[in-house]
Parts: sequence; structure tokens; C-alpha cells
Amino acid sequence: MVRWLWAARRSAALLARLNNKPASGAETLHLPAQHHHSQVRQLSSPVRMPEINMDNLDEKQVQLLAEMCILIDDNDRKIGADSKKNCHLNSNIDKGLLHRAFSVFLFNSEEKLLLQQRSNAKITFPGCLTNTCCSHPLHTASELEEPDAIGVRRAAQRRLQAELGIPMDQVPPEEMTYLTRIQYKAQSDGVWGEHEIDYILFMQKDVDLNPDPNEIQSHCYVSKEELKEILEKAKRKELEITPWFSLIAETLLFKWWDNLHNLKQFIDHDRIHRM
Repeated sequence: MVRWLWAARRSAALLARLNNKPASGAETLHLPAQHHHSQVRQLSSPVRMPEINMDNLDEKQVQLLAEMCILIDDNDRKIGADSKKNCHLNSNIDKGLLHRAFSVFLFNSEEKLLLQQRSNAKITFPGCLTNTCCSHPLHTASELEEPDAIGVRRAAQRRLQAELGIPMDQVPPEEMTYLTRIQYKAQSDGVWGEHEIDYILFMQKDVDLNPDPNEIQSHCYVSKEELKEILEKAKRKELEITPWFSLIAETLLFKWWDNLHNLKQFIDHDRIHRM
């Protein structure tokens, strides 16, 4: 009961904020300051971390920068591994560094989409509104497996638990639909950014939520009409959404959403949508 009440308050607060209405417990968005530019690491050298001033960054998020991501070429072929830190430095992205990622879109039984607002502790795109879960498969045996994107779907299960507290048995990989892939590049600030081939994963299920506040500051379920209002507010600079979510929502999302029970027609594992 306590968890449910907490989740209800957080959802109400976020929806109230998005609709410019006062709500008890709603947080004010404060974006962290930009950091200083960094030196470029030669991609052919052994893995090491460029010297970056991280004094103002969240300790837990800094620890996660040591995770090893999967490096890929423009056709999503594995070419190696590098740290999450190196993969998200604009200085490396400008040299072509590209890694594998995923975006989960989780709908409840009412066909409402679960959104999250990234915590202000996040290093890239802090405080931004985005889809249910966005992260990376790691360079581990289980998450490197490629048939039917099973490694990516395992990574999604792991991160749904880590970020949103969803029990892993409620989000088994076999219940996720892998639709297609997109490629995009975006700067978060002068130092950090994203350059990913992003696997799009859909799932419809009622789940238990217990978000980690270091990952997520608020969350809510939205209807199609509510999301359209959010996108309009973002265009007017009244709120911020992540670039990958904006790209997907403005192009492909609503077509998929209209066909939640008939997604097979949209499955395309051959094409990579270049955005």
C-alpha cells in the first residue's frame, strides 16, 4: 500500500507539472552546470578514461561510467567494447564512436504509456522526460547474444528492475517485442552526448513500480492525447524531452501505438532508421 501511494503521488505530481497545475510534492527541474571540454582518446589504444573534471557529478552515476558498452559499426556489427564514459564523450563521438542501446515502451492494460523523468543526477540529459526505459546492453556473454536481440532484451529486463524497480519475473525478455532499430546522435552539453543504434522494444503489461530516485525523479502513465500535449509543450520549450524519444514520438510511435495488438506487421529487423 505504501509503495502504491508513493507511486500515485509521483505520477500525479508529474502530470500536474506537465499540465502547469500545482501539485503536492512536485519537484522543480534544475539542470546541472556544463562541464569542461575533454581530450580525445585514440580509439586504437587500450581502454582508458580521459581526464574529465567529474567533481560535480553524482557519485553513483560516475561509478556506472565504468560499465563496458558494445561498440558497433554503422551496420550494427560488433567491433569491440569501451567504457560507458568513453562512449558518451562528445570528443569520441565526433571521431565516430558508436554503441548499441535500447529503448523500452511499456504500456499498461489501459494502453497508456509509462514515461519517466530522468533524475537530475543523470550525466546525459538530466531532468528530461523520456520513454519508459533507455539504456545499453553490456559487453557480457548474456547480453552480447544476437539472435532475435535476446541479449538486448535481457539488458532491458535488467534495467527495468534497476531503474523502475519492476520485478524481473514481471518483464521476461520473451514478452518483449523487438520492432526495429534507429540510429541517432545528440549532444547533452559541451562534454557529454549520445551516438547509438537503438533497439525499440514494446511490451504491454501491468507491473509493480518502485523507482530508484537516483535514476528517476518522477513517472506517469499517459494517453496518446496527453503525450501529444507534452510534445507540443516541448516544441514551445515549456519542458524538455530526450532527443531519442522526441525523434521516435514524432515519426513512428503513434503508428505502433495504434496497433498494440498487431505489432507483427511493423517488425523490421533488417532496416536501421537513420535519424
